Amino acid sequence: MNQHSKKNSDSFTVKDLPEAQQPYEKCEKYGASFLTDAELLAVIIRSGSKKEHSIDLAYRILAMFEDKGIAGLCHADMNGLTGLFGIGRVKALQLMCVAEIAKRIAKSAAGPTVSFDSARSVAMYYMEDMRHLEREQTLAVFLDAKMNLICDRVIFKGTVNFSMFEPRDILIEALRAGAVSMIMLHNHPTGDPKPSEADISATVRLRQACLLVGIRLSDHIVIGNGTYTSMREAGVI
Repeated sequence: MNQHSKKNSDSFTVKDLPEAQQPYEKCEKYGASFLTDAELLAVIIRSGSKKEHSIDLAYRILAMFEDKGIAGLCHADMNGLTGLFGIGRVKALQLMCVAEIAKRIAKSAAGPTVSFDSARSVAMYYMEDMRHLEREQTLAVFLDAKMNLICDRVIFKGTVNFSMFEPRDILIEALRAGAVSMIMLHNHPTGDPKPSEADISATVRLRQACLLVGIRLSDHIVIGNGTYTSMREAGVI
């Protein structure tokens, strides 16, 4: 390593590592799939601090997420990331953008094949948007007569374990959208998609309200961590 350049450098970069450990070279020679999670992050953040290499900083970032691994990036926010020594505003934004790109790629890949008449297809389409949320969120998906997507709307953002919705608010949005049918989704931050009694009660109330205005409630899907429960399949609707 060039000592003069090191003295003028503010932080360790991946180039300061031995050549065999440099993720750029490893990626170029073998492909990105051969990089570890830490090496991928090191490429993104590029530099560490005066005290550590970027790869070491990458390991500390992953340690923040405990058992979630690199998927923990989808749970990260600005305050949490910048609270880690070596992560400033720019690095935090880079990491948050990488997480958002990953979620959009997953959703985009599912888009052309999504069938809104299939609970699994709908659940997988919205899974990456909702599985990482720290608080419960209710989403309404409005569909036309052929079960094609018109639009979707976030109806309510709740607490860690509570997300309630009023049929009136949802029906107003449905009528504005010109929906013939709709699907409700909400997430359980615990990762367990089993509907609560409150979930079931709210779904029954909404279904009854929908019948009065001629809109079909096709399903209410609870999103867990990679899993889901369809209330239509469970016999609630």
